This record gives sequence, structure tokens and C-alpha cells, in this order.
Amino acid sequence: MAKKTVKDISVANKRVLVRVDFNVPMDRETNAITDDSRIREALPTIKYLLDQKAKVILCSHMGRPKGPNPKESLAPTAKRLGELLGKPVQMAKDCIGPEVEAAAKSLAPGAVLMLENVRFHPQEEKNDPAFAKSLASLAEVYVDDAFGSAHRAHASTEGVTKDLPSVAGFLMEKELKFLLGAVTNPDRPMAAVVGGAKVSDKLAMLEHMADRVDAMMVGGGMCATFFKARGYEVGTSLLEPEMMAKAAAVEAKAKKRGIPLLLPVDVAIGDKFAADANAKTVAPNAVSPGWMILDIGPKTVELFANELKRQKTVVWNGPMGVFEMPKFAAGTEGVAKAVASLKATTIVGGGSTAEAIHKLGLASKISHVSTGGGAALELLEGKTLPGVAALMDK
Repeated sequence: MAKKTVKDISVANKRVLVRVDFNVPMDRETNAITDDSRIREALPTIKYLLDQKAKVILCSHMGRPKGPNPKESLAPTAKRLGELLGKPVQMAKDCIGPEVEAAAKSLAPGAVLMLENVRFHPQEEKNDPAFAKSLASLAEVYVDDAFGSAHRAHASTEGVTKDLPSVAGFLMEKELKFLLGAVTNPDRPMAAVVGGAKVSDKLAMLEHMADRVDAMMVGGGMCATFFKARGYEVGTSLLEPEMMAKAAAVEAKAKKRGIPLLLPVDVAIGDKFAADANAKTVAPNAVSPGWMILDIGPKTVELFANELKRQKTVVWNGPMGVFEMPKFAAGTEGVAKAVASLKATTIVGGGSTAEAIHKLGLASKISHVSTGGGAALELLEGKTLPGVAALMDK
């Protein structure tokens, strides 16, 4: 699925509509951006276009607004982008309409216009053809650099491609190189580390990866469902009884293929789901009634780390515990440090996992930290992303 990129198309003096993912975390009280990494990730594509003297028109969503809402305006991202570029970024009052069309037409080469939140219009998520046509009419070329939204067939991610020559930006190219590479042609041996709260959220990935990897490690709250399927008592741990048979089937598939599927050999448990819970570490078959599994234990971190040392490719999706609570953060931190220490291709996907890597200051030691939670997961499940499929092939 090799796609044309911004380097494969002429953009000089052209109006270029760039779909970015500026859905950044905000402090709603102060209207301040709390993490600008998504804006920074888009800089290589934007700077390349500016160097080519393109007229850059950026579009993105922010949050899930029900109509126009000043609290979900993209104005703060335009201001921050201007600071990072060292040049003003013009902010439009809307993303379609005569005023926006006039602003786009009057753009000088090397200038940047930020459109207002596309989700202020319900037609965006409905992939309404007329709305998509209005967006496309602003430009002569479309560049998709919003991997985090590529799993959605929306007007600004898929609809506009019907009216404009459409290519990938550098961030999109990088995401596809690492994530598709991991699924289709990895350096072996390859391991998947899967965490998070629910088996149901990760089942398709677990099933897909169980056919492809050379080792699997499962942590996070989803362990309780695997343990219950083995007949262990799990106290008040988050449990998905309807997923027990599927969890057992994933274990059986790994066994049939002769690959290790490692579950925790010790777990950190708490007497309530709270930062001030009483905590202790026990064997997975020794969870006390009224207690819940909230992290993997130190012996499991060591077990996972030793298995990871053998790998040439590692894909990690989902935290090992409730890392937002200091008492239950050690598992995620331990696995993060183990992954970061490897001389292998390491890929971290999923919003929470990426957040943990950034929080620990380890992002520079990971080959690729994906900007797309749902999109990364769907690629690892073997699905086709509509926003990617719509781009021109090489």
C-alpha cells in the first residue's frame, strides 16, 4: 500500500489543503494548550510546503462539539503554530463559505491559513459530499498528515479526495512505514506487548497478532479476564465474562503455533480503584476477595524484559496498569524502560501508552511513537483505513 507523498506532486504556488491532527489537550479554564506534540509532529510537512512557496490551508477537528463552540476553537493552535514557525498564521472564522473562500484565494505563496474546527459542521462526520466539495474548492492539492483521523471516513479525511489530487504528508508516511512494516514485513523475532483495561478493546489486535508474532505479552486490566478463563479468582477486578472464551482461544492459538504468550506471574492489587488504595503484590491466583488487579508486579516486569531482549521488532499497545496512579505506575514504567533500552525497532501505539512514554521522557529512545490511537490499533488489527486508502498510489 505505497502511497504518493507530498514530494511526488508539484505544490509550488498552489493552494494546498492539509488535514492535520490539531486535536490537542487543552486546559479549558485558561484555554491553554497543555501538550503541543501533535502540532510539532506536523511541522516537517508544513515547513516543506512553505519552502516550496505553497499557499498552505490547514484543517482539523477539535473535540466533539455539537455545533460552533468557542471552547473548541482551533484559534489557540493557530497561535501556537505561528510561534513554532516564527511567522503569523491567519485564523479563519469558519472552514467553508464565501469569507473563507476569499481568504484562501488571497493567500500569498508561503502564507498559512488555519480553518476553524471542521466538526462545527455535522456534515463533517457524515462525510457529506456537498460539504466535502466546499472544503476541496478552497485548494488545488490535498495533503493528509492526520494519521490519528485516518480510520474515519469523514469529509476532511476521505470526502475531499474525490475532488483533489491527494497525497500523504511526512507524518502519515512515517506512521505507515512503521506500522504497516510491523504487520507485513517485520525484522524477526517480533513481539507484541498488549495492555489496557479491556480484552474487548484489543481482541481483534490480539487475534491478528497471535498469527504473526513470535511472542506475546499481556498486561493491564485485561489480564483479569485471561486469569478468570484459567479458573483463578480475581476479586473485584474489571472482568468481561463474555470475553473469557475469546481470551482462552487466543492462548490456545499461541500454544498451537508454539509461541510464548506471557501473562503476569505477579500482580499489584488494591482494595479500591483509587490513588490512596491499600496496595500489595500477590500471585495472580491469590487475589483477595474485595481487591482488584491494578498493575503487573516486579517479577512480571523482569519476565517481560527478558523476553523483549531477544526481539528485533516490538509493538507495544496499552499500559500495564493504572499508570495515572503512582502506586500502580511501576509496571508501565518498567516495561517502558525495558522497551526503550532495546536495540530493536520499537513501535508504541495507543494514546495512553504514548502519553506514558512522553511522561517518562523516553520518546527519543523509541523508534516510533504513533500519534494515532484508534488508527494505529486498526492497522495492527489488519484493517484498511479509509483516509489512507483514498490517497493516490505510488
